[in-house]
Amino acid sequence: MAGQTYRTIAGRGEAAFEVRGSEFLGYAAPVDTASAAEAFVAEVAERHPDATHNVPAYRVRADPFREYSSDAGEPSGSAGKPALNVLQQRDLENVVVVVTRYYGGTNLGVGGLARSYSQAVKEAVDDAGVVEERPHERVTVAVEYDDSGTVRGILESEGAEFDAEYGEDVRFAVRIPVEAADDLRDRLRSATSGRAEIRDGE
Repeated sequence: MAGQTYRTIAGRGEAAFEVRGSEFLGYAAPVDTASAAEAFVAEVAERHPDATHNVPAYRVRADPFREYSSDAGEPSGSAGKPALNVLQQRDLENVVVVVTRYYGGTNLGVGGLARSYSQAVKEAVDDAGVVEERPHERVTVAVEYDDSGTVRGILESEGAEFDAEYGEDVRFAVRIPVEAADDLRDRLRSATSGRAEIRDGE
């Protein structure tokens, strides 16, 4: 599984439409972890504290693989499952969606709700755009200032995504494709004569 590509979304996406007076707002975002997915769900709920429902669903390629959905107070099976089904049918991973509903006074029934929640997810995903992604891993590299230029140069030549934090030492938070990660570790160790402290994870 490590080297395979998978389908996810290119960035954040949104959708909005009305069904018989009820307003549906769809939000989608790419995430790497279940905790990032939960944070996005909380962020949307904070944006819409007065919404009737904020229905979440996500699929995350973690170890173990995580899938989650909730009806968030809607009738059982009418909201979370239809939202998650869209992600499953499109074979999307590392994606979180939240559908916000403002009730408009007319009951839509389970079928109407399921259609509306599915549509909100489809439109938010379409808005974001689907991409093929390679599995990445995160590595933290800590070095003295003397070695920081060398490390930065290697990361840039590898095309790695990274953030640098300058404190007592320099810490690079690196995101690198899984298949390139071992070579990167070897290059960093040899270039710094083993002085680079390399830790997996964030």
